[in-house]
Amino acid sequence: MSDSIDFYFDLMSPFSYLANIKLPDLASKYDLAVTYHPMDIPQAKMAAGNYGPSNREVPAKIKVMLADIKRWAKHYDVPFVFPKNLQVELWNVGVLFAIEKGEEGAYVNAAYKKIWAEGCDPSDLTELQQIAESMGWDVAEFTRFVQSNEAQTAFRKACVNAHQKGVFGAPIMMLDDEIWWGNDRFEFIEEYLQQRKS
Repeated sequence: MSDSIDFYFDLMSPFSYLANIKLPDLASKYDLAVTYHPMDIPQAKMAAGNYGPSNREVPAKIKVMLADIKRWAKHYDVPFVFPKNLQVELWNVGVLFAIEKGEEGAYVNAAYKKIWAEGCDPSDLTELQQIAESMGWDVAEFTRFVQSNEAQTAFRKACVNAHQKGVFGAPIMMLDDEIWWGNDRFEFIEEYLQQRKS
């Protein structure tokens, strides 16, 4: 049995933001680590054969989806502010830098707070650099990393690996042979963890 829950997420995903509120504590409760896998939702959808329109192109769907996100944020007692845009690729690449530092959990928390709790402009590089500064990292080194061809290639490979594992959207959590999709699956995850423990 695995001793880590694989967490596939995209920093552009508000539902991944919500999942990240609960997942670390749940994993800790059952003596599990969280392995963070940044990915790109549009790419994952295309790779899985989902060529439908984005949520933003379906007004009725986006209206209900936004209402749901606000309900979940209230339920979790966390702030929710829609960001200025969803241009988060460099932020996702930054997860790989954080993994090298062994600080991915703290980075993901800080990034989600800035994007979805504060509603920043992710396309503003200084917003991302503030995360690196708050982590105590060399900001210039971090900036070079996220803008490098090598790091962006590594992120694309991570996206391919996610598709090969069966990832088609986010958030997705995997443990053993089980897969859960969505921030509303924690009751089912805990049921599985209780059965697994007994």
